[in-house]
Amino acid sequence: MDEALLDIAEVARHCGLTPSALRFYEKKGLIAPAGRNGLRRTYHPDVLERLGLITCARSAGFSVAEIGRFLVARPSDADLRVRMAAKARDLDEQIGQLKRLRDSLRHAAVCDHERIVDCPGFKQAVGSVSAPASSLLSQEFHSDV
Repeated sequence: MDEALLDIAEVARHCGLTPSALRFYEKKGLIAPAGRNGLRRTYHPDVLERLGLITCARSAGFSVAEIGRFLVARPSDADLRVRMAAKARDLDEQIGQLKRLRDSLRHAAVCDHERIVDCPGFKQAVGSVSAPASSLLSQEFHSDV
């Protein structure tokens, strides 16, 4: 076996994925094996970078089909670029919501109210978690006026 190639178990271990997930991504055309060592698939080391991108995109909510289109995208694919920009806006909203959730949890961690859920600061922080970032910006703008 070529020493530069990685066995499917090695790739799975490096990426924190199962071999069945690798076979699934292979079936969907997201990755390709370099060959076989006996009955086991082998991969070029650069598959680790691609799997990192796939894992990141999956955790951001991209579907396997969306990732597949992204991996073969060309600069001339205007429709895909529009979808990417929309997804980026969605991620900005999600990041804002997660930051507000983080802030409410930080408040709860140091709050000294008998019941944390009765704390006005906690209630305000938790209430803002579900509010879209655009409405929060509007509230902040109006409260400064």
